[in-house]
Amino acid sequence: MTFAVIKTGGKQYKVAEGDVLMIEKLDVDGDTVTFNEVLLITDGDKVTLGKPMIKGATVGAKVLIAEGKDKKKMVFKYKSKTRQRKKKGHRQPFTKVQITKISG
Repeated sequence: MTFAVIKTGGKQYKVAEGDVLMIEKLDVDGDTVTFNEVLLITDGDKVTLGKPMIKGATVGAKVLIAEGKDKKKMVFKYKSKTRQRKKKGHRQPFTKVQITKISG
């Protein structure tokens, strides 16, 4: 089984071909995106580890949803004895991609 570890949006993701991911919002033009920051690739028993990145390795993906918003998360701040409270909602923007090719 081939899989890779990529870095995008300040996070690391373990991906294989065919996986569908919701990652931090990207500015994409078109329907494909290429990730150049590949940290690790495994192909069966062969493991390639970058220090910190693997030179020339790429992971290709097809964009399914360019701009979406996640479910609303509530932020509630409360201070006891002073009747201070603040309720606020947040919806994180994301890009949904499907991994098509791992090369390197």
